[in-house]
Amino acid sequence: MNGRPDAIAVDSFDRAQIDAMVDALRRTRAAIETRVVGQRQVVDQLLLALIAGGHVLLEGPPGVGKTLLVHTLGAATGLSFRRVQFTPDLMPADITGGMALLPDARGGTRLGFQEGPVFTQVLLADEINRATPRTQSALLEAMQEHTVTVAGATMKLPAPFFVLATQNPIEMDGTYRLPEAQIDRFLFKSVMHYPSEAELHDILGLTTGVERADPAPVLDADAILAAQRLVRMVPIAAHVQRTVARLALATQPGNPAADAEVRRHFRFGLSPRGAQALVLAAKAHALLAGRYNVAFEDLEAVLAPVLRHRFQLNYEGEAAGIDPEALCLRLLRAEMKAAA
Repeated sequence: MNGRPDAIAVDSFDRAQIDAMVDALRRTRAAIETRVVGQRQVVDQLLLALIAGGHVLLEGPPGVGKTLLVHTLGAATGLSFRRVQFTPDLMPADITGGMALLPDARGGTRLGFQEGPVFTQVLLADEINRATPRTQSALLEAMQEHTVTVAGATMKLPAPFFVLATQNPIEMDGTYRLPEAQIDRFLFKSVMHYPSEAELHDILGLTTGVERADPAPVLDADAILAAQRLVRMVPIAAHVQRTVARLALATQPGNPAADAEVRRHFRFGLSPRGAQALVLAAKAHALLAGRYNVAFEDLEAVLAPVLRHRFQLNYEGEAAGIDPEALCLRLLRAEMKAAA
C-alpha cells in the first residue's frame, strides 16, 4: 500500500549488500533453531531487535528455553555473552563494576576500575524483576546511552550492545515491577509460549541425547553494526509515518479526540519513544522481508511486541478484561484506512 508518490526511491542502497545481509540473518535463524525448537516468532523478533539496535524483554514460564535462546543467539552471532542472575540482594556495582584493588605488573596492587558483566555485547538479565528498583535502574544508562558512569568517569560499552531481560510471569512473589522509564527502553516484549505436543517431542529428542555443540558463528559485530546502519536508511513514506504519529495520539487517554475505550480504560498511551520503536522495528521487518521501504503490513507485524509492554490498563480496564493488543490493532487499522 505504500507505492504512492510520496514513497522515497531507494537509490543509496547496495542491493547486493542487503541481499547478503538478509541471507546471513536467515542462516543465523536456522542456526538458532538447531538448538531452540518451536519459537520461530520470538527468534525473528530477537533478530529484528538486534538489527534495529533495540533491547528485548523476554517473558515466559519456567523451562521453555529463555536462557538457552539467548545463549544460542550469542553463539550464532559471534558476540560476547554474559549472564546476570538478578536477585533481591544484587547491588548496582554487581552489574556495572566499580573501583577495586587490582594486581599490577610488579606484584603489588593498585586502585582501578573492575568491569562488571555489563561490559559485553549480549547481556542476559535473568529474572530482572527480582532485583530492587535501585539495581534495575543500573541498566538505564547502559541501555539508552551504551555507556556506564562510575566515580565520575564515563566508559563506553562494546558495540553492538544488546540486552535481553527475562521475566517469569507465574512466580510474582518477591518481585519488583519494572519502572515505566525502563520498560519503555525495551524495543520489544516477546512472549515465549509453552510448546505443543510435537514441539515437546522434538525438544525431548534434542536435549536428552548426546549433547550438541553451540552453532558456529554466522555473523560478527561488524556485520551487525552494518545492518543497524542499513535499517535506519530504509525509507518510510510520509503517509505511513503519519499513521504512526496519529496512532500515538489516538492512544493518549487525556486526548479528547482519542478512542472512547482508550479514554475509559488506559492509564497512559504510546510515548514518542514508543512511536520511534514502532518505526524502527517496521524498517527492520521490511528489510528482513527483502523489501526496501516500510509498508502498513510491517507496522502490523511488529505492533504487538512493540506496544504490549508500553500500555497499562487502569483498574476499570483490568476489571472489564480489556485486551490492549487487540484494541491497539483496531486503532492502527483505523488509521491505516484513513491514510489509504
